Amino acid sequence: MISKDKQTLTWWEMRALQAINIEDIDFPDIVALDKEEQIILIAEVKGLPFNFQENKAKKYAILRLIDYLQAAKIAIPFAMLVDINKTLIFQWDGNNLSEPIVSLNTGDVLSHYEPKFRDKRIFSLYLKGLTEAWLRDLAYHWKSAISPFTKEMTEIGLLQLLEDGRTQLY
Repeated sequence: MISKDKQTLTWWEMRALQAINIEDIDFPDIVALDKEEQIILIAEVKGLPFNFQENKAKKYAILRLIDYLQAAKIAIPFAMLVDINKTLIFQWDGNNLSEPIVSLNTGDVLSHYEPKFRDKRIFSLYLKGLTEAWLRDLAYHWKSAISPFTKEMTEIGLLQLLEDGRTQLY
């Protein structure tokens, strides 16, 4: 997005301009923006048959998050990994990605939006949609006055940034 103040392009816009084919563009699965359209969170989401329980897969996913965060050239305070078992939220200080500051059971989070979450095979696209539904619910309470894990999101400062913001799926 073009910043109104700086008239600069984000890393993702630069990649889009440089790409020969749209398939060459690599984006995080979900991007959350605050009410001023600043990116506040990026997320990698993997549904069946993939997950981040295997150390190699988790390490690779974290390296992808760090690549996105470094390439963005702006301070994106949060990053998230989501699979069918765990939702991990990290903080980014501009140089280092923290250990997970919040670890949630994904079923506990998303069964509010899909009551049969634990009984179904949840593939990546559906998991992305459910995760986005949760983030949007946190942002503007479309489903619940108090969204799942509101307290935890408030304690880390993410809820305040999400309020009145929006999300984008890639």
